[in-house]
Amino acid sequence: MKLIQKALAFVGLLSLCALFIYALQDAPTDENFETKLINDYNVYALQVPENLDFAGESMPLKNPDILERMDRELLVNTYWQSNGLLMFKRAKKYFPIIEPILAKHGIPDDFKYLAVIESGLTNAVSPAGARGVWQIMPATGRENGLEVNKNVDERYNLEKATEVACKYLLKSKEELGSWTLAAAAYNAGNAGVSRRLKEQNVSDYYDLLLGEETGRYLFRIVALKEILSHPAKYGFNFREKDLYQNIPTYKIEVDTAVTDFSKFAQNFNINYKILKLHNPWLREPHLNNKSRKSYLIEIPKEGYYQ
Repeated sequence: MKLIQKALAFVGLLSLCALFIYALQDAPTDENFETKLINDYNVYALQVPENLDFAGESMPLKNPDILERMDRELLVNTYWQSNGLLMFKRAKKYFPIIEPILAKHGIPDDFKYLAVIESGLTNAVSPAGARGVWQIMPATGRENGLEVNKNVDERYNLEKATEVACKYLLKSKEELGSWTLAAAAYNAGNAGVSRRLKEQNVSDYYDLLLGEETGRYLFRIVALKEILSHPAKYGFNFREKDLYQNIPTYKIEVDTAVTDFSKFAQNFNINYKILKLHNPWLREPHLNNKSRKSYLIEIPKEGYYQ
């Protein structure tokens, strides 16, 4: 028994010595410490750029509270890496649809980043009932000419929803006087922002004391604008082929009811799933169309789906 105990003790001593030698060899020295720091994953403080703006309207970063709030959003969105990469991928697919519509209405290009923070460029559904990339409420959609019901919900039509967002933003700019306040009103409503301005006797978004969501709103937009405009600066690495591509389509006019979209899709050598991917505004597997309204259904060009 004593012989076995001595043997085990000897083995333990050898193991301890081996671990000690390995630790000395692997410990970072002055020569290799810098290399390890570069190659290993690290978290760094970010330097907030000296000049940031939204739609050409400067952010007052010399104010300490403004600087801290901007710093927060840059940090949160830079180090949420998986979400950041998805934003780059989706932006490549959807910005080319959004940008010309904004330009047509005279809306600054920066508002495409508002869509990013509203929905992550997805057909999101909010607890309050907002839908689509631009998160439009049912009443707002209907007031601006969108069809919104169980069978058809055009808030999911990116082109039409962007048109509605532009109308809302132009009205907000006219009522509130700046693009920054118009953006804030997209979140809190024109009446809500106007009331807060009067109550607090100020005229600028950055002077307002607001609730958590609206108070972060512009800072989140500007943070996404900064990051998406300078990917390498914020540590995002990707190739052009890593980004999502918009599949070319053509439009088919339909002015009758469609009883079965699965069979309808087969006429164009696609399935129901692909039809819905390109027409998410069609909410049911059939189209009622009792009024014989004219709809344009997008069909992907051949060769992109197998």
